[in-house]
Amino acid sequence: MSTGGEARPGAGEGREPMRVEMPKVGVPARVLLVEDNVDLAEGLAMVLKIQGHEVRVVHEALAAVESAQSSIPDVIILDIGLPGISGYEAARRIHTDPALGKVVLVALTGHDGDGDRQRALAAGFDHHLVKPVEMDVIDDLLARCTPPARVTQGNPSGIDGEKGKPSPAQSAP
Repeated sequence: MSTGGEARPGAGEGREPMRVEMPKVGVPARVLLVEDNVDLAEGLAMVLKIQGHEVRVVHEALAAVESAQSSIPDVIILDIGLPGISGYEAARRIHTDPALGKVVLVALTGHDGDGDRQRALAAGFDHHLVKPVEMDVIDDLLARCTPPARVTQGNPSGIDGEKGKPSPAQSAP
């Protein structure tokens, strides 16, 4: 029987503690995350912050518009089904502000029916992602949409839109 003062064989002997490291991004983005599911918002924000991004979280569309105007993020990840006004309406309002003209709008939604993607693009979203979305898709999107990293080539599957794509001059060898 152990008295509490004895060490178990092998415990702590020459072994390093297990470490889990999240990949760091090359260029951090300023991200505004708008999601009414608090657990989802906090979890995604935590991962993005660990990767080095600057993240601001709000849970309502009107707060998103105000936050975007005060912080001018690089990317806004915006849920469609929000309390108050919809993500579609928030996207339209964000696009009316000239100071937000270069902000990349990403719809993050559970809606993937006929016309949902087109409706999002028509409302001013640059990209349409359907929940649940793989983190590598978000990583690739942020890498392409962060100003110095816009020369990255390719279009990860599931991502639509033109902002963040390299121009022919940028992608030429």
